[in-house]
Amino acid sequence: MKSLWDQQEAQQYENDPLAMRVYTSRLLGRDPSLVMHGGGNTSLKMKVTNLFGEEEDILYVKGSGWDLATIEAPGFAPVRLSVLEKMATLEALTDSRMVSVQRSAMIDPNAPNPSVEAILHAILPFTYVDHTHADAVVAISNTPDGEARIHELYGEKVLIIPYVMPGFILSKEIYNRLQEVDITQYEGMILLNHGVFSFANDARTSYERMIELVDMAEQYLQREDALQIVESEGEEDLTRLAQLRKAVSELRGGAVVARLNNSSKARGFSSLPEISDIALRGTLTPDHVIRTKPKPLMLGFGAEEELQGLLKNYVDGYQAYFERNTDGSLTCLEPSPRWAVWKGHGTVSFGRSEKEAMIIHDINEHTMEAIQWAEHLGRWETISEKDLFDMEYWELEQAKLKKKGKGSPLQGKIVLVTGAASGIGRACVEVFAAQGAVVAALDISPCVCKQERPGVLGLHCDVTDADALKKAVEQTVRHFGGLDIVVSNAGNFPPSRSLENMESDIWEKSMRLNLFSHQYLLSACIPYLKEGVEPAVIVVASKNVPAPGPGASAYSVAKAGLTQLSRVAALELARYQIRVNTLHPNAVFDTGIWTDDVLQARAAHYGISVQEYKTNNLLKVEIQSKDVAELAALLASPAFAKTTGAQIPIDGGNERVI
Repeated sequence: MKSLWDQQEAQQYENDPLAMRVYTSRLLGRDPSLVMHGGGNTSLKMKVTNLFGEEEDILYVKGSGWDLATIEAPGFAPVRLSVLEKMATLEALTDSRMVSVQRSAMIDPNAPNPSVEAILHAILPFTYVDHTHADAVVAISNTPDGEARIHELYGEKVLIIPYVMPGFILSKEIYNRLQEVDITQYEGMILLNHGVFSFANDARTSYERMIELVDMAEQYLQREDALQIVESEGEEDLTRLAQLRKAVSELRGGAVVARLNNSSKARGFSSLPEISDIALRGTLTPDHVIRTKPKPLMLGFGAEEELQGLLKNYVDGYQAYFERNTDGSLTCLEPSPRWAVWKGHGTVSFGRSEKEAMIIHDINEHTMEAIQWAEHLGRWETISEKDLFDMEYWELEQAKLKKKGKGSPLQGKIVLVTGAASGIGRACVEVFAAQGAVVAALDISPCVCKQERPGVLGLHCDVTDADALKKAVEQTVRHFGGLDIVVSNAGNFPPSRSLENMESDIWEKSMRLNLFSHQYLLSACIPYLKEGVEPAVIVVASKNVPAPGPGASAYSVAKAGLTQLSRVAALELARYQIRVNTLHPNAVFDTGIWTDDVLQARAAHYGISVQEYKTNNLLKVEIQSKDVAELAALLASPAFAKTTGAQIPIDGGNERVI
């Protein structure tokens, strides 16, 4: 591990201690082997002049919900140091009360809640304090002789603290130790099975002490020849992945994203001879249990495995774990697995959003390596089951259960949209993503790959190429774990031609895109929709189906064929509980084909204004792409759970259609 300190960059913060605190915090946050997804915390002590001109000693400590990799000055909660120091002298204090008192001692009521380790930061007599969950250090301590190895490694450089539950009791334990030792004689502190503290009166020294302590641990692992990681190759089974994801979704009571990690390292880990034992021994650090639960689901280790049976056994085991450890006052958490070890295939992480699944995925990436390092040192061994339980059922986590909302009915759903770079397709991506779904956005335009919205996978694909389309569908399943909703939207409006003057290439291109591609899409998606959660297909056709116009035969005939295709699909797929419904939009003017020049020309042709032309329907309303997208999302929701084979106009009321 190398220091990332850049003197030229750091100079601009020399006269601003809080800006310097932000800088070195971000240096730590850049390395996921130190902290991940909100883990770790940092602090700064400084004097602040209040409204009355009085100086107060304030602790700026990382606030809840902020990540060290991206933290900014508002992410540090300013708390009166004197209050935190007094709290440390109390004999007992519940963590919920601690959080409340810390909040009341803040000088900025709009700042985030202070870290639960704020008291610990306060009682360390240094200006800068850094805390990480360094993989290498924790892996060494997660062995039967971990404490002895840490002593051997660091000697008198660090104060070693046996594992104690985070929160007030940890702060109290360290407060008591500080009455016995001179902490200024140490460069840091190791919390066994938990993490590392470094400290100093200047930011650079505190940061570089952290880097040195972790580097020493990494070098120790290297000297012990413990950094070997098993890698292997294997086959993939996307249908089985979709089945697993559906079974976990049903157990959890809502759709989940299932993130497959089939890297050579993950496959190697899942193929270890002793994996059925070591994967069940606990988490890398105690706080990970809140994300991952104590154990993964073990998949592929029996000759005749049945998913429902495996999941029932997992739930039974989790509930037994709860009963063994509860004091009778706790509420059992939702018991479905948060990740699985899939023998020969890697690991799968489950989350109600892509973000949640990715956090678990990242935690598992680091855990897989740390387990193998510890095994090379003798044995992977974490904190006790009771300690893990106490962390998972921490009173602060129980309090969060009361605040959880129900969420959108589309939360966790996996959606595929074609023609997604513009117009109706783009609006569908935005509307579905805004309602909690993850979306694969397909388009022939490469710009579709430049997606900035979380949970959206942009895929460059020519939907008239059946092989390319099949690969895009497989990539969607591989990335998100399955497929629930298909918005079959891709299309174009070919040049107007009479039947007598129709060029064959115009006719054929319209058929390939406006009809054939939709059949290719259905063919590729149906095997995964069969394993979907409340699966649905929404076909975007046209008002030209019930009310065609002269000169639009290439478009109207293709869209009529597409409508017939969707009707047949509704008949065939109902047995699998896959709903298929069709939308018939008309005059959607915020799409690429309706330029200002075209709109003005069409309005002039009818002798009306552009606005009158846009609202030339019975309801006198303008139809926009978002309107069509919102109706598509509604069709995919439980509101239409008992509707299939329907054809729904969205045109403001068209006299010819009616």
